[in-house]
Amino acid sequence: MNINRRKALKGMAVAAAAPMITGCAQKSAPPPRPNIIFIMTDDQTAEQMSCYGHPFIKTPNMDRLANEGARFENCFCTNSLCAPSRASVLTGCYSNISGITGNSEKKGAEERLNPDLPTFPELLKSHGYHTGLIGKYHLRQDPKGFDDWRILPGQGAYIDPEFIENGTVTQNKGYVTDITTDKALDFLENTDAETPFCLVYQHKGPHRPFTPAPRHAHLWEDEEFPYPASFDDDYTSRKVAGLARDMKIEVSLESDYDDIPDGLSGDAKKRWIYQRFAKDMARAVVGIDENLGRILDFLDERGIADDTLIIYSSDNGFFVGEHGWYDKRFMYEPSLKIPLLIRYPRLGFSGQVLPDMALNVDFAPTILDLVGIPLPDAMHGRSLRPLLEGDAPSDWRTSVYYSYYEDSWRAYRNLDAANLNDQTYTKYFTAHRVGPHHGVRTNRWKLIEYYTEDGYRELFDLELDPHEMRNIYGEAGTESVTAELERELTRLHALYGPEGIY
Repeated sequence: MNINRRKALKGMAVAAAAPMITGCAQKSAPPPRPNIIFIMTDDQTAEQMSCYGHPFIKTPNMDRLANEGARFENCFCTNSLCAPSRASVLTGCYSNISGITGNSEKKGAEERLNPDLPTFPELLKSHGYHTGLIGKYHLRQDPKGFDDWRILPGQGAYIDPEFIENGTVTQNKGYVTDITTDKALDFLENTDAETPFCLVYQHKGPHRPFTPAPRHAHLWEDEEFPYPASFDDDYTSRKVAGLARDMKIEVSLESDYDDIPDGLSGDAKKRWIYQRFAKDMARAVVGIDENLGRILDFLDERGIADDTLIIYSSDNGFFVGEHGWYDKRFMYEPSLKIPLLIRYPRLGFSGQVLPDMALNVDFAPTILDLVGIPLPDAMHGRSLRPLLEGDAPSDWRTSVYYSYYEDSWRAYRNLDAANLNDQTYTKYFTAHRVGPHHGVRTNRWKLIEYYTEDGYRELFDLELDPHEMRNIYGEAGTESVTAELERELTRLHALYGPEGIY
């Protein structure tokens, strides 16, 4: 890591924790340490919010966070998969350092969080914070660093879910988003007013099976959601994308619905399924927004909104029909980009729309910086505080590094996709899996390398081709930008220390 940068950030943290001095050298009381609410949804895209511009979905409480705080236009995950993303958020580290590279077992053993890495809740707890975790967790070990944890087992259920509450299984009646918020409010109501708190509040929704609350089941029933520009992608020029059969909505989502009208086939069935699942996801988001309003109302009623830092994001992006897919994993924009809203009235910013590149590994450093806790040297991320204060550092990143690890493709990487039959497909293809790859994204360009596909690469000009339909790697006239991106990919690969992973 950049030692000078780390020292500078630690200096900022110490300065933030120090008492303020006003006229005649008289000391005044420092502002209270912020309460913290970190909110994470599952598979929610930025576009599924009205503050990001969706034409039908109305999310007034998410919009309130954006209007009273900041909305980031270019926030990205570092590995577009549930468990790895959650581990990166907790530790501030890329997957190869956090210890969680995939959702499943690796080499016959469960992946576990690197025990040598402190999580931001552990650090807050050691500095006097009351810490709680409510909702989806999705890591294969009991939570650490929390005074109170109430989590869904695995993915959990939407209706009448079980929770594991500090080790004890409980049965709950109702809709999971409402119940998760009930438990979050119970945690908040039972915190000591003199003790700052950190609540990690994480929703199951809008994850598959995209089940909305019954009260929202018929929203937009008579509306037609717009189809993504890449909906009918034929994957020409992108051979790995062409192999992602199980991500096609007409292949894998048909079994989710038993009410598909008779007689639909081909394109008509694909479009019916898209309308249904896109609307159900959006309906689940509306339920999340309603429950966010309950949390915001609580803060207002207790008079602690000004002193509470709220960070709202999602674990990864998602394909909602883009390229004819659902799911995530690929480094393409819908999967890579995540929403990020931050509100902290005490810091004095509001209504900001920030174009700077942010990463999910920045969340933990931002929280620690605003509390005044020095950042561990192992953290890959940087505090977003200077961006929020309108003073972006001159060395702020102009590129981001992405790395996806899950690998079930090694055995069949040379198979001819055109000749795959069902037996071959079942033998070699694990559901959803995408060839492991890494890449670099700048404001205009994206270079992706599939390193188990004999180094197969893709290059996209995001300015001319924002939907990533045409791979121009190797085309005449791209030599200079390709060489520059390859150098940057090499630099970032080395910076984040992934030796032994690839």
